[in-house]
Amino acid sequence: MDLSIASILALDGLTNGAVYALLALATVLVFAVTRVIFIPQGEFVAFGALTLALLQTGKVPGTVWFLLVLAGVAALSDLVNGVRQHRDAKRIALTMAKTLALPVLVSLVAIWAAPRGFPLVVQALLTLALVTPFGNLIYRLAYESLADASVLVLLIVSVGVHFALVGLGLFFFGAEGFRNPSFWDARFSAGALTLSGQTIIIFAASLVLIVALYLFFERTLTGKALRATAVNRVGARLMGISSNGAGRLAFTMAAFLGALSGLLIGPTTTVFYDSGFIIGLKGFVAAVFAGLSSYPLALVGALAVGLLESFGSFWASAFKEVIVFSSILPVLLWRSLRDPHGEEH
Repeated sequence: MDLSIASILALDGLTNGAVYALLALATVLVFAVTRVIFIPQGEFVAFGALTLALLQTGKVPGTVWFLLVLAGVAALSDLVNGVRQHRDAKRIALTMAKTLALPVLVSLVAIWAAPRGFPLVVQALLTLALVTPFGNLIYRLAYESLADASVLVLLIVSVGVHFALVGLGLFFFGAEGFRNPSFWDARFSAGALTLSGQTIIIFAASLVLIVALYLFFERTLTGKALRATAVNRVGARLMGISSNGAGRLAFTMAAFLGALSGLLIGPTTTVFYDSGFIIGLKGFVAAVFAGLSSYPLALVGALAVGLLESFGSFWASAFKEVIVFSSILPVLLWRSLRDPHGEEH
């Protein structure tokens, strides 16, 4: 391996690592706020990429119907809870209307816009609007009633949600893979390196989002409320911070980051209905490097995973996934020895 090959591999690894960083940040955010090890994070990636692919073909993506079904079930849940708590009919109707408003509006816009062939950027924004509400709805239906359960129970629920989303992905998108067009087709050469416009967009989007998340948690009242919930759920609840509201917001942000990651990675690789699992798992490995608690370490871990994958594919392409996922073992051993803790109560 000479310097030119090493630089090409490093660029490829950093590009992938920038996407993994977004998924790692989402994983850390969800775990810190809700204690959920969110295995289905990668499904948001696949849903984002494949929704855009179907919009490109002029078809109404299956995510539209899935979103409407989830919103309908959530509205029925509001109705049941309102009756159990003996709320008045007007308040129940208002709650159900709030639940249905955004999903129905976005779905109607998508049904209208799908056959009209809008520009790629417009379709990408519509994709984000379609996939992002899934986070809130999935949390409400699958996790909210189990918010105080053990981490193990929440992990089992995550496995179930993952399999359900993968199966629904096959139903909505089919077994065929899609590769989306690049958002910027320009190419820039610097010696042996060729930097594509899509790579620049990936780096820029990741950097902007990381800075935005930092400012959100440091400068906004909502961000500080999420941090308080992550530090002490009971204490935050006693101070008037809704743990359910924090969980819904955390999952919504995770869905947005996952969908955006799908849009960024879609032009660089062919995405299938089940591709999100492997991609999300690499983001999870990066989050484990950070102990599922540190955002800066999650970023560093994601870049390390990207570089490890890139150089591993050069030296032993058949074992690149094994190399990446095996790297988690010494990290877990080191953290177990460094921070031993007893049984959760």
